[in-house]
Order: sequence, then C-alpha cells, then structure tokens
Amino acid sequence: MTKDTINVTIRLDREIKERAEQMFEDFGMNLSTAVNIFIRQALRKGKIPFEIYDPFYSEANQAELRRRIEEIENGTAKLTVHELIEVDDDE
Repeated sequence: MTKDTINVTIRLDREIKERAEQMFEDFGMNLSTAVNIFIRQALRKGKIPFEIYDPFYSEANQAELRRRIEEIENGTAKLTVHELIEVDDDE
C-alpha cells in the first residue's frame, strides 16, 4: 500500500462477513484485498464488475408466469383459495 491509504469502515452482518472472510481466505486473500479488487475493477470498467439481477425477471420465471396467466385466461388453471390473515404491524 502507498502512503496515501486510508481506513474505510463498512457494515456487514456478522455471518456474511465471516463467510466472506472464509471464502477469500480460500482464495489466498483477506477481506480488505477483496474489497480493493472489487473497487479497482469497478473503476476500470466504469460500472459494477458483475451482473446484478433480480431472479424474478429471469427468462425461466417470466415463461412460468406467462404459462400460468394463459391457464387462468383459458380457465384451465387449478386455483386454490387461501384465507387472508391480517396482521397488525404494531405487534
């Protein structure tokens, strides 16, 4: 590290931190090195260096939703009635 290094504090759930430390240790690095690699790659690419996605929008899930909508519209869907249980948010 150069003389111009600074300390940065980040907050993580304890379990996430421990799992990450173990994984990065298996790669031969510590958490600080892994974060540095991530930030340097983000700066080089000018974006997050990996795809961020919501699995809800995956092609497989969208196809399943389309299939179910078609079944409902055709009247062939096997629908189940569920009782709605109201919960007071103040509890």
